Amino acid sequence: MNIQDEAILREFNLFPLWVRRDAPLPTNTVTVTIQVNAPTESFAVKSKVETLAIPTVIPGQQEVEPAPEYANIDAADWPALKQQVHDCTSCKLRATCTQTVFGVGDEKAEWMFVGEGPGADEDAQGEPFVGQAGKLLDNMLASIKLKRGNNVYIANVVKCRPPNNRTPEPEEVAQCWPYLQRQIALIKPKLIVALGKTAATALLGRDATLGSLRGTVHQYQGIPLIITYHPAYLLRSPVEKAKAWQDLCFAVNVLSAR
Repeated sequence: MNIQDEAILREFNLFPLWVRRDAPLPTNTVTVTIQVNAPTESFAVKSKVETLAIPTVIPGQQEVEPAPEYANIDAADWPALKQQVHDCTSCKLRATCTQTVFGVGDEKAEWMFVGEGPGADEDAQGEPFVGQAGKLLDNMLASIKLKRGNNVYIANVVKCRPPNNRTPEPEEVAQCWPYLQRQIALIKPKLIVALGKTAATALLGRDATLGSLRGTVHQYQGIPLIITYHPAYLLRSPVEKAKAWQDLCFAVNVLSAR
């Protein structure tokens, strides 16, 4: 096992390996090889097709009218969309953040990962997932043989940092939703992975617990959608990393079956 594989396993709380108590201790250095490819039976693939309306707000909250500048967003190409996000002042978040955080990666990627919103490091650098949660996300990608920017696109539901990294409010999600929707339409990913409840709620158009959403193939406008934990949550709750590993393996199997 090389150092990189060991680091990945440690990151997911899957290292050290279990050793039988009655097994004799080795007297010489030995090399142990572990295959970290996705297992073929982490979950039984269950398909769940849902008809989704474009959510303008998290379910159960008052509906918010999208801002006028979204009128031509369905025709926006990448430069136009990036400029719209850069110039956006539709909600109160823009007044409190340093800059907008559009997204990063391969604009024709098969894999798209969607998080909640920028944190302090992302707000400073203008790129999603660059702090400690970003390092963990990079390790998560590496564990299934993926790499940031290579067949992977990363974005957030909201493009401006909420104060003190709080959860985005329904109105803020509603105002930013057309941008994410257009990003997905331009990329045309073969699979979307929602990182955390905010992303799952926005993409599904309904509220539910992560526990009830994991292990099922959902659909966003015909694109398979897998739900897993946000890396920031995994940093606070390391015991859940093994479940996140299962979710990623499940995602690999779903994409391989397409």
